[in-house]
Amino acid sequence: MKYNKLIRDRMPEIMAKDGKRARTHKADDAEYLQKLKAKLIEESAEYSRDEKTEELADVLEVLYALLDFKGVSKGDVESMRKRKAEERGTFTQRIVLDEVV
Repeated sequence: MKYNKLIRDRMPEIMAKDGKRARTHKADDAEYLQKLKAKLIEESAEYSRDEKTEELADVLEVLYALLDFKGVSKGDVESMRKRKAEERGTFTQRIVLDEVV
C-alpha cells in the first residue's frame, strides 16, 4: 500500500517489529514543510471527526515540528499567543460573529 505521507520517526522500526517492511526516504526542506502542513490538516481533521484528546496531542506534535523547522521557540510562540489574547481576546466567551452591518 502506498502512502506518501509524513510519519513519526519510530514508525519504520515499529512496522519492522510487526514483520512489515517500510520503504521510506528523507524529505528535503521543501517537501518536509509541505508534508508537515498536510499532516497538520490531517491531524486537525482527525480531531474534528473523533474529538479525542490523543488527536490534540498529535496536532501539538506537528505544531512543535513546524516551530522547530521555522526556528521559532515554544516560548516565542507562547509570547505571541499571550499578546494576541491581550489585544484581541481569547475564545472563552464563545462569541460567534453572525454578520457585520
